[in-house]
Amino acid sequence: MEPLDAASDVHALIRDLLPVVAPAAWFDDGTSEVVLPLGRSEARASTWTVLERCARAEPPAWPRLVDDWVREVGDRAFRAVGEMELFGDVRELLRLRIVPKLAPRDREGLVVVPAGDHFDAMVMIEHPRYGGPLTKARAGLLGLHKLGYVMTNTHDRELADVQVHDQPLLPGRDVRVVTKPGSRYVSALLSEVGRFLPPPGDPAASGHGALVGVPCHSTLLLYPITTRAVREVLPVFADVVAEMHAAAEDPCAYGVYWSHDERRLTPLRPETALTGSGEFAALLRRLPEE
Repeated sequence: MEPLDAASDVHALIRDLLPVVAPAAWFDDGTSEVVLPLGRSEARASTWTVLERCARAEPPAWPRLVDDWVREVGDRAFRAVGEMELFGDVRELLRLRIVPKLAPRDREGLVVVPAGDHFDAMVMIEHPRYGGPLTKARAGLLGLHKLGYVMTNTHDRELADVQVHDQPLLPGRDVRVVTKPGSRYVSALLSEVGRFLPPPGDPAASGHGALVGVPCHSTLLLYPITTRAVREVLPVFADVVAEMHAAAEDPCAYGVYWSHDERRLTPLRPETALTGSGEFAALLRRLPEE
């Protein structure tokens, strides 16, 4: 049986059990969620989990499965009240952490959204003892739904004091370093690389993007692409990113990316990018010499 085939009977069981097991809760027919009041807020729990459980069992077992699930939801809501008291306004603790694209099994149950083709944006609770990735279940129980303010939190509380400096990479070739030692969130600036490059009109500005490395979550490495000198820079840049990634306590991505066309990131491998027929190789042919 498919979960949706059991929905009508299972939801009827839930409506019957709620007054007994969780008298303050109610069933939202429009969203198929059990709603539990939490102080001035409310927690919501989708019935999909119990529908899946019942679909795998015979109908005589459904009342017990529904009873167990309703009690689980009530227990989680009780714990959520404790967490809300512990955290205060948990919304103030939410941050955005950019990570290499997660496998489906690793992202399951987490509040994660794609950040382009190669990275994911993971919502975190920033707390020294009780923090960690925000799960969908925890978000529901804490009443966290619209999370558009999380990037603002990250900027204001974590990234306002990042350090930016240039560091020699090759003779006459500097790499721009954007860093905050010990931070877990500098990688979130991957979508804002242009902030740290020479602005249009500057003699050093480039309309061709930049090499980007994010070897650890506390550091971005940038090299604006202006001339064919990038041929010599790319292999060395890739080696530095790989070495920093291997040595990092909080590694992020070991590869090199080409940031171009307003936030687009293209992976680059020196052995193919410099000699192949792809978009980056075509750019190299158009670039001026020194």
